[in-house]
Amino acid sequence: MKNFEGIIFDVDGTIASTIELIHASFNHITSKYLNKKLTKEEVIALFGPTEDAILKEWFGDNFENAIEDYYKFYKDEHNLAAVYPGIKELLRSIKEKNIPIGIFTGKGRRTTLITLEVLGLDKYFDLIVTGDDVKEHKPSGEGIIKFINAFGLNKEKVLMIGDSVGDIKAAREAGVKIASVVWDKYVKEEVLKQGSDYLFHSVDELKEFLETNL
Repeated sequence: MKNFEGIIFDVDGTIASTIELIHASFNHITSKYLNKKLTKEEVIALFGPTEDAILKEWFGDNFENAIEDYYKFYKDEHNLAAVYPGIKELLRSIKEKNIPIGIFTGKGRRTTLITLEVLGLDKYFDLIVTGDDVKEHKPSGEGIIKFINAFGLNKEKVLMIGDSVGDIKAAREAGVKIASVVWDKYVKEEVLKQGSDYLFHSVDELKEFLETNL
């Protein structure tokens, strides 16, 4: 009997290395419009709401110009982002088993689709739930529930894979198992304190686990 019949992935820090790109994108517009720069830690602390929500609060009447600048820079500078080695092969192996694969990310839909399309990952996912598609962003489990309901799954057979404390809290709220990945170490210590159901230090470890549980 399969242990898992549905898999949900986070994006940033889980399937793609994007923190350098996100950091550069925020600094591009804060430098241009606010004459200031953010540290990487300050950018990471912003994670949760979508880019639109963050920038709307910052820029008010100048929001439309700022967000379009953000999106253009984010797309044009995707050389700063990369798929983690082995992720495409992992997604392909899950896909071959006809198991629903979803995305649940706090990113807005526009940046999510840019990343997935530019990095050649969009074809692997059956449902993409972004911060724009939920009323409550992570750590709410609303996006996970959407995935469960969309495919009529038993929540006990759904696995959320993510790199952050928000992913852990969302999975617990939704009643699914959480696999924390720490190959992008920017929030590793906070994640380790949470006591996830499963912990993986490499894509190969995760792949081996899924091969015996799907």
